[in-house]
Amino acid sequence: MRWQVGYLDRKVEEQIESLSKEMRKDFERIVEMIVEFGLEEIHPPLVKHLEGPLWEIRMRDRNGIARAAYVTASERRVIVVHVFTKKTQKTPRRDIEYALKRAKEVLQ
Repeated sequence: MRWQVGYLDRKVEEQIESLSKEMRKDFERIVEMIVEFGLEEIHPPLVKHLEGPLWEIRMRDRNGIARAAYVTASERRVIVVHVFTKKTQKTPRRDIEYALKRAKEVLQ
């Protein structure tokens, strides 16, 4: 069975749509790799563990950095719960807290 990538809700889809064209292409490329090869074959720097059940897909373009926070659900499913751009090297705590809160909706 192949991996699937989905979004928690329309808000997450809008966050992805608001990214630059280059970052969206980067995101789509990584998602295609997850579907094609499986999440277990995707490693840093493309994905990285954040905290608890939360992981991130890492995107970059010449103007900045963005992250798509996700959790793995049952049956080979990745659910993106929050997308944000970064202004600093360290992921802002408020974005991690928000993503963890939204991840609970998936994992309950």
